Amino acid sequence: MASLNVGNLGSLGDYLREQRRTAQLSLRQLADAAGVSNPYLSQIERGLRKPSAEVLQQVAKALRISAETLYVRAGILDEKEREELETRAVILADPSINERQKQVLLQIYESFRKENAAESEASS
Repeated sequence: MASLNVGNLGSLGDYLREQRRTAQLSLRQLADAAGVSNPYLSQIERGLRKPSAEVLQQVAKALRISAETLYVRAGILDEKEREELETRAVILADPSINERQKQVLLQIYESFRKENAAESEASS
């Protein structure tokens, strides 16, 4: 059967295969860990199926990688959104600062993003 490779699915499948091999997992082991069928995961790797965000999250968890990275590869999320989500997640997960400090830091971060976006628009 020919691979469809619709959109980014080919690169998603290639990336998943690479991550699975790096983790030294067989297709069956990853499928079991992610709670999906072996044939379904194989079809994702070959670019024949477009997985849901939920399936991608399960696979990411099993591989111990960022679900957002898989969302970008699958075309569910764009790169800028992923970077923003990851930055926010890192700030919120930092145990060395308290909740009030986290919220202030997020507000500062957002104000810088807005300021830079406005400057970028003005110079365009």
